[in-house]
Amino acid sequence: MPEPRIMNAAEALREAMDLALARWPEVYLMGEGVADPKGIFGTTVGLAEKYGPDRVVEMPVAENGLTGVAIGSALMGQRPVLVHQRVDFALLSLEQLFNTAAKSHYVTGGKHRVPLVVRMVIGRGWGQGPQHSQSLEAIFAHVPGLKVVMPATPAEFKGLLLGAIEDDNPVLMLEHRWLHYVTGEVPEGFTSIPIAGPRLAREGKDLTIVASSYTVLEALCAADALAESGCEAEVFDLRVLRPLDFAAILASVRRTGHLITVDTGFRMGGLGAELAAEITEQAFTELKQAPRRIGLPDHPTPSSRALAAGYYPGSVDIVDTVEDLLGLDSAAAEGARQACIAARQGVAIDKPDPAFKGPF
Repeated sequence: MPEPRIMNAAEALREAMDLALARWPEVYLMGEGVADPKGIFGTTVGLAEKYGPDRVVEMPVAENGLTGVAIGSALMGQRPVLVHQRVDFALLSLEQLFNTAAKSHYVTGGKHRVPLVVRMVIGRGWGQGPQHSQSLEAIFAHVPGLKVVMPATPAEFKGLLLGAIEDDNPVLMLEHRWLHYVTGEVPEGFTSIPIAGPRLAREGKDLTIVASSYTVLEALCAADALAESGCEAEVFDLRVLRPLDFAAILASVRRTGHLITVDTGFRMGGLGAELAAEITEQAFTELKQAPRRIGLPDHPTPSSRALAAGYYPGSVDIVDTVEDLLGLDSAAAEGARQACIAARQGVAIDKPDPAFKGPF
């Protein structure tokens, strides 16, 4: 058998973009820093040299304007991929995204389409604080007419980007910086993933955990630690936030009777709240306990490492929630907590998991 093809998520994104530019003349890449030598954390390196300035377009610091350019060109038949180095910068273009990109197909009775992809980078730690580290996926997922994805593995980064470029609707891809340099097996060639459905990341029988983006790693770490104590958690990578498909998660909860959601963003008004509400409506009699939500606390992101230590939930918090939800034996729960702590190898909470191999 051939050796597995291993690469990091940044390389997978770059490969997907290269394949798309080569296959479709109507595809082009634009943004602040796409032609920079650092190439948006390594995801666009070399593409400007290969395809030229008409296909890889360096843009000025004018997020609302360049988003309007991208939407206009999509309406005229192009398939732009726009990159914002931080999701926080994309806030300057919400009017364009919400009122034009999301609504053009609807208000024209299907006459117009907006095949636009917007990549937005989220991240945390390193003292970036409240204006450069937000995770605002719930805001975008609230708007009908937009599709929203949050990949968690290198294969998903590649496949979902290609699937987003193929899609005739505006698709927003939120990429956690700490996942760009996590490695995994990636299929060779043009392997797109349709914008649909969650991914079953781990099978289990005792409870259902639904996570997204970087929190999938935390959920899997917690699930592996809990398994040593005899508790088997089923873990879903939500992956696609809009359209939100409940079917597989609903079936899992009906089997396990327990649901925990883990948001990358705020607990208040997050995707976990939507999941908990929908599952409670549809499977109330099968639930053995009320669903539990884990997410960021209700205040802005701190810059201080001392404050950040209590701000970001992780695998230990998931174990704590499982202990309370299922009434786990205290010794077993403590063993799982210690396993999660050991897995981080002493790395502070505002720094990536040891699997992260990239630069800050």
